[in-house]
Amino acid sequence: MKSLLIVGFGDVAGRLVRRYAGQARFIGLIRRPERAAELRALGVTPYVGDLDTPASLRRLPRVDGVLHLAPPPAAGNDDPRTRHLLHALLRHGKPGALVYISTSGVYGDCGGNWVAETRPVAPVNGRAVRRVDAERQLRTWGETFGVQVSILRAPGIYAADRLPLDRIKRGTPALIAADDSYTNHIHADDLARLTWAALFRGRAQRIYHAVDAHPLKMGDWFDSCADAFNLPRPPRVNRAQAETVLSEALLSFLRESRQLSNQRTMRELRLKYRYPTSDDLLREIRQEPEKKHQPGQIALF
Repeated sequence: MKSLLIVGFGDVAGRLVRRYAGQARFIGLIRRPERAAELRALGVTPYVGDLDTPASLRRLPRVDGVLHLAPPPAAGNDDPRTRHLLHALLRHGKPGALVYISTSGVYGDCGGNWVAETRPVAPVNGRAVRRVDAERQLRTWGETFGVQVSILRAPGIYAADRLPLDRIKRGTPALIAADDSYTNHIHADDLARLTWAALFRGRAQRIYHAVDAHPLKMGDWFDSCADAFNLPRPPRVNRAQAETVLSEALLSFLRESRQLSNQRTMRELRLKYRYPTSDDLLREIRQEPEKKHQPGQIALF
């Protein structure tokens, strides 16, 4: 049975482990020792270490594959966490494959145009700049040491418990259609499944878009979520008004517009999505009104 190291054990990692339990021996890197019992309950062997502290990674075991789901630091222009991890992975022998979940934000603003993986990156904020650095480190490392590195560029992640319902209930405005930006989505379950598929089917040093096939303008996404839960649709404002009433964090997303193609992902990773579009989840919710879907606290939008 192959051994897999999961770095950054959050919601997507938990979904992946539950789905593929028994198909690999999972080791989870966690910073807080108190999470060890949580991982053991999932059948995962915990390893307590901190990507910001290289010495804590010295005893990382040799593994067959690595799922790198950890974000870069919150500041700076590079990702020392990825650098520390890559150094530690070579200490006891390199893995055969590594999958990294990056962000679609590396492209910056594309004016709403369709984007393929061959488009040059053009990050416009610190988050994306650090992700670009991580990607470059990983691809260079893979080429140098002969490790199959696959990078999944993911957009807004959603699920029944990861919807922007709190935002909608607060009545936070959305942009009018003429000023609105395109956004892309992926269900958390499908992202977990794409991560697994990339580990075994991904090509070396290859970029994939981990997105569904249904880009939406952001306001339309909010309207669809509101309709599914019988909530009032958000009010609409123009872009000038938005600059005065929305937070800088929200505005940073509105300043970037792109539609990501998943043709390469579908062709090479050969995965049938459980939720080909976000409407499929919302339709499922509408058909099961008795099911309690709680508003998520970690939805990006």
